[in-house]
Amino acid sequence: MARDLPPLNALRAFEAAARLGSLSEAARELHVTHGAISRQVKQLEEQLGVGLFVKEGRGVKLTDAGARLRDAASEAFERLRSTCAELQRQTAEAPFVLGCPGSLLARWFIPRLDRLNRDLPELRLQLSASEGELDPRKPGLDATLWYAEPPWPADMQVFELAAERIGPVLSPYHPRCADLRGAPPSAVLDETLLHTASRPQAWPNWARQQGLDPARLRLGQSFEHLYFLLEAALAGLGVAIAPQQLVADDLRQGRLLAPWGFVETRARLALWVPARRVDRRAERLAEWLRNELERQ
Repeated sequence: MARDLPPLNALRAFEAAARLGSLSEAARELHVTHGAISRQVKQLEEQLGVGLFVKEGRGVKLTDAGARLRDAASEAFERLRSTCAELQRQTAEAPFVLGCPGSLLARWFIPRLDRLNRDLPELRLQLSASEGELDPRKPGLDATLWYAEPPWPADMQVFELAAERIGPVLSPYHPRCADLRGAPPSAVLDETLLHTASRPQAWPNWARQQGLDPARLRLGQSFEHLYFLLEAALAGLGVAIAPQQLVADDLRQGRLLAPWGFVETRARLALWVPARRVDRRAERLAEWLRNELERQ
């Protein structure tokens, strides 16, 4: 085609040799052999049908055609270098947009946000809250933090951070708190249980791991989001079930109790990054999150 360019490797070799005035210096700059530069220049001359260099003593000198191509190639490569550098600066300066379920954001992430910003100031984190089924491929997101079960899709880079552990929690203000604290897990069968529509299997999964019949569970008030469920539990309105990570601060401060501990599920808290987006900031964030979770 009339608009086809010569091979870019040949143009790059020529540009370096013309700019430095030496095939040997070009070879050193590009980390190749003198012979490789010579072959690339010869290939370029044959394709263009003109000589670009002539021998001058022990070195080479540009022909008129070579000088014209040098000026055009130098300008083009300089513009490329400048544009690439600008794009890299923009990437480094742009905020890292993290999608996260609102409940996880409110109950775990925000209390740690100040520490994260101190530890990773270059991240310039921007949070995007959502509930329900998140799509890590959503335009405008650099990564998504959420609970999900493997296997992981091939088009995502998934940084596993921690296993999900769930368990019943209740407030010290619950009317039967004193009785439930010393009771076996089967005591929940006599309770009207708080739950969320988004995780209908949470209570049945926990019950099965305790050797209880899920059919005997008495599900009461349902909440759209986990955040509201836990607010109801904090108000003493009933026994809720939640991931350990989301109630760790409440347990430590005595606002909630977990009489029967927590059991592990198949889900993992993980940072999802579209594989096509290479961003070292995601790796640094994943490492920070993993270390933070291990501190709990």
